[in-house]
Amino acid sequence: MTNKLITIDGPSGSGKGTITQMVADKLGWHILDSGALYRVLGIAAQRHDIPVDQQDQITQLARNMDIQFILNTQNGEVEPIFEGENVAREIRTDEAGQAASQVAAIPSVREALLARQRDFYREPGLVADGRDMGTIVFPDAPVKIFLTASAECRAERRYNQLKSKGVSANMRALLDSIKSRDERDRTRSVAPLVPAEGAFVVDSSELTIQEVLSQVLEFAAEKLPELR
Repeated sequence: MTNKLITIDGPSGSGKGTITQMVADKLGWHILDSGALYRVLGIAAQRHDIPVDQQDQITQLARNMDIQFILNTQNGEVEPIFEGENVAREIRTDEAGQAASQVAAIPSVREALLARQRDFYREPGLVADGRDMGTIVFPDAPVKIFLTASAECRAERRYNQLKSKGVSANMRALLDSIKSRDERDRTRSVAPLVPAEGAFVVDSSELTIQEVLSQVLEFAAEKLPELR
């Protein structure tokens, strides 16, 4: 594995998606939004009427899922295309997040998507955003970041993000959802949400996005001198 790789893990609402985009823009590297894969899979299971307890069917769906990612030249975001439909807006709902957390707890699903995620690596480099990028998917990555923040702070960010996109949201429900998902992600038997060994942990609760970005880039430069 080449050394041009940065993993950014953390719970929902920690800011890892935003930081991943900013780091990738700064370095001119590619992006892997692994959470989008699981969110799309959760949506796919719902659309194909497959209950989350039908693990074999969901795993088969994960192996054969018709998904690709395209760059939206208007906003600079990488967006998922599922079965020919742009689902970028749909996967950002709280319902999609809960579905993603449920399917992600299935060991055979994570195994099915592992190779797909690793295939995202290509020159000049990759910034990988997720929950197990540094622990499971890219364990040899030279730069590992773990972003976190209080549940209340993350719920407020999520609320503002959804409102800015015209999506209705309830703050109390979001907070409950985040706490529930945190518990499920931390305690699942496969790839639990924990900082990777040697990861730089950043609590962004009291930091601005620019302050987080500066800390992440500084740490990356320490590990990869060619980035200085």
